[in-house]
Amino acid sequence: MPFNASLPPIWREVHALGATGAGRLACQALLTGAVSGGVIGLFRIVYTHINAAVVALVGPAAPTETVTIACLFGGLCLMAMAGGWLLRMEPLISGSGIPQVELMVAGRLPPMRWLRVLLAKFAGTLISLSAGLSVGREGPCIQMGAAVGLGVGRLFHEGQGPARYLVGGGVAGMTAAFGAPLAGMLFAFEEMRMVLAVPLVLFCGLSALGAWLVISVAFDLGLVFPFHNLDALAPEQWWIVAAVGLTCGLAGAAYNRLLVGLTLWEDRLHDVFGLPGAVRVLLPFLCAGGLLLVYPQVIVGFGPDTLSFENPSLALSTLLILLLVKVAFSCVSFASGVSGGLLMPMLLIGLMLGGMAAQLLITHGLVEDGQCGLVLTLCMAGLFAATVRAPLTGAALLLEMTWAWANAPAVVVTALIAAFTANRLRSAPVYDAIKRRIMKRRARAARYARARGADAAQTARK
Repeated sequence: MPFNASLPPIWREVHALGATGAGRLACQALLTGAVSGGVIGLFRIVYTHINAAVVALVGPAAPTETVTIACLFGGLCLMAMAGGWLLRMEPLISGSGIPQVELMVAGRLPPMRWLRVLLAKFAGTLISLSAGLSVGREGPCIQMGAAVGLGVGRLFHEGQGPARYLVGGGVAGMTAAFGAPLAGMLFAFEEMRMVLAVPLVLFCGLSALGAWLVISVAFDLGLVFPFHNLDALAPEQWWIVAAVGLTCGLAGAAYNRLLVGLTLWEDRLHDVFGLPGAVRVLLPFLCAGGLLLVYPQVIVGFGPDTLSFENPSLALSTLLILLLVKVAFSCVSFASGVSGGLLMPMLLIGLMLGGMAAQLLITHGLVEDGQCGLVLTLCMAGLFAATVRAPLTGAALLLEMTWAWANAPAVVVTALIAAFTANRLRSAPVYDAIKRRIMKRRARAARYARARGADAAQTARK
């Protein structure tokens, strides 16, 4: 019997790894993580400066002069044209980018042209965010990281398939987007459903480490949600965990159906009624301009910052209006197909939902002011789990983004309850629904191309 056959599977993988070169794999992984961290750190810094400049230019009050408003909408139209041109040049940058990466890993989409996608995704997402659209950076960062991973694979002339580089790059991208290496690792195995194997775990772990070191040391980017009021729940308060989990499960299921439903409705308008793609892209840019005039609080940089939600003095009616407008604007932004993710807007929606929950609980004396940040964290973790259906990833992400490790049991249980509730409501995980949409549209395009080819051949025979 061969020597390897007598070993347990994990030891066979370790033995094979040593034979093929663990050092080479480590170099590839660290390079993937470091380059991804550099690209995404640069992206985050550039956007932060652009957003600050826009806020300073527009000022705290909405513009009222006709010339200023005309310049505002003219600039937004130019940005929409640039974003639409990038989409036509490279359709793979549409939306979040996470479903595209997952389909490539599964072999259902061909590997991307990594440098083209990297540059187009960087520019396209920067345009969407700078225009004030309610999209996120996390999905684009995962796609940019996956593109970097493919580039590293080409550099090392690897011919064994792109899956390792796509997954490792995606892990590095999520780590760099949120400063959350553990969540990045869990995302690869919980959401992407990768089989645990020693080489892949090592590659993902070192990629996450490389990205985290660059983000933390070179760019010195701190916590995304540095809450202060994170006092733990007392035993008699643990019913709040169940209540928040159930509420977030319901809210996540409803949000998924609204988001995906609006996206499919706009697809039908485009496919059946001939809605021009340029109009579809332009719509959220015009909405951003309109909101800047009438309700700028929903635009990033103009409304309350994340720490202000720990303040129980925010009126419940204010939070409710902000929540409803944010949900509508996020759905309109994502359904247009512009380059941009959905996780950060969804986390902000969870933050607003948590602000409302904390306000009610504090008003009735059910929690203390010092526990407000914990309630916000529970709501964000629950909504992530219900929307993406990756509870361990959501829990780890919020723990790393808030550094609320002392509350890990409450955060994990909340995420599990929310995911279970959304499953019982038969709500499809958001990325699964988007992947089905992508494959249906590709099949439709292929059938259309075959029909046109057949018509052309018949015409030629005549």
